[in-house]
Amino acid sequence: MAIQGFSDWLETPQGRYVLDWERQKHDQLVADIFGFNAVQLGLPDIDYLRANRMPFRFRCDGRNGIAEVRSDPHHLPFAANSLDLVVLPHVLEFDDNPHQVLREVERVLVPEGSVVVAGFNPFSLWGAKRKLSRRKELPPWRGRYISVPRLKDWFALLGLEPHAGAFGCYAPAVTQEKWLQRFQFLDLAGDRWWPIAGAVYVIQAIKRVHGMRVIMPKWRERMAAARALMPVTQRHTQKTDSQ
Repeated sequence: MAIQGFSDWLETPQGRYVLDWERQKHDQLVADIFGFNAVQLGLPDIDYLRANRMPFRFRCDGRNGIAEVRSDPHHLPFAANSLDLVVLPHVLEFDDNPHQVLREVERVLVPEGSVVVAGFNPFSLWGAKRKLSRRKELPPWRGRYISVPRLKDWFALLGLEPHAGAFGCYAPAVTQEKWLQRFQFLDLAGDRWWPIAGAVYVIQAIKRVHGMRVIMPKWRERMAAARALMPVTQRHTQKTDSQ
């Protein structure tokens, strides 16, 4: 996957600039999403679920690392309608088949469950630099940036309804921290004067099942079902480790 090397880039001044904004927005979004099971796909070194209060939170990744579950994102080891929240930090734009990843997310989400996607905006100064860059093999320029209108089209095909979101990081794609600080005034003005031109975005969508009335099971029944995921994911991880 092209996301390799992205974690290292996030430790650079340019990467920290993006990560600080994304963490703030994720904290705001996921703090008010309730349920029992939440999963983060990709970038297991960064905890995008830290502000969420669900009792069972996992990080899932296809590589060796600190993730609790190791799995191919195109074939998730979770039952249909079993997760209340799935977070996708820069997964879709660095995957060869982002449509399949979204289809899997829709499958595992419970009705009224949420997906939160973070991505780079192609219609921004960073998107322009990506087109002009001669080093497209390096993060964050490799991959395929997905615009918010296109992402909303994909959501609509899967019955996912956009609910909340934001753009951020309006400074040019400079690499030195001193220049990022000098362009900080653009972040203060960006939301007001050019709100759709931020370098990155975070968007939340909710799984809608039309014509169906959601009847929530009893607390104890849902808690038991949530706990049942723990041994399943552990067995999957142990099986993968033994191969």
